[in-house]
Amino acid sequence: MDMNLQGKTALVTGSTKGIGKAVALELASEGVNVLINSRSREEAERTVDEIRKAFPETSPQAAAADLTDITQREALFEQHPQVDILVNNMGIYEIMGYADATDEIWEKYFRTNVLAANALCRFYLPRMLENNNGRVIFIASEEAVMPSGQMPQYAVTKSALLSLSRSLSRLTAGTEVTVNTIMPGPTLSENVQQIIEGIYAADNIPFEEKEKKFMAGNLPQSELQRFIRPSEIGKLAAFICSPYGAAFRGSAVRMDGGMVPTIY
Repeated sequence: MDMNLQGKTALVTGSTKGIGKAVALELASEGVNVLINSRSREEAERTVDEIRKAFPETSPQAAAADLTDITQREALFEQHPQVDILVNNMGIYEIMGYADATDEIWEKYFRTNVLAANALCRFYLPRMLENNNGRVIFIASEEAVMPSGQMPQYAVTKSALLSLSRSLSRLTAGTEVTVNTIMPGPTLSENVQQIIEGIYAADNIPFEEKEKKFMAGNLPQSELQRFIRPSEIGKLAAFICSPYGAAFRGSAVRMDGGMVPTIY
């Protein structure tokens, strides 16, 4: 399906691996010129080269910056003052007991998972509204609506993104700009795959079998009973970014593999 996104420019934060990279690749496949963000310029350039080879009709660029740093953010804004699509994917997570989360850890999580994304919206959203065209997507998690208790410092920040998305969506009334959130469930990032391989290193079975064993033993509430592939989330993001996704307005779109057991 042609998403009618050719020639658009998208900034995808944290886009050298995992969900962010999958979103960038999917957008590039639709003819979008993607800005690849990472704190590491080397990693950003490596991903740009990969996308340029796969989709030579597009013009990907490296947008290396630590988005929690005001100076580096300002430099990014100066270099790329306008985008049609902003995907706030960057985030940190770690299993951690509540008693172990110090004030410094809470502040780090809010700076990284919430405030950096908010700063990007504060800069780019008014320009989208002026042009009467644009898409903003936040990548949250099922933890935003169903905290497991295993990483409260992460879950709270993801819940905050749902509220921020809904608030910003109110500013877009009557325009062709949308703001939405995608809530993925357990996703097969590079790190997750390494963890699963490590757990079952002694088992001489294909990865898919290791994955099934892990899901059955650790995430039995998943109806999908496998990890979501980042590419699946990338395709959903591309659709929401397209003209066909205009009716998504302040929506929290669940792609959780059935992890959340409620009807809404």
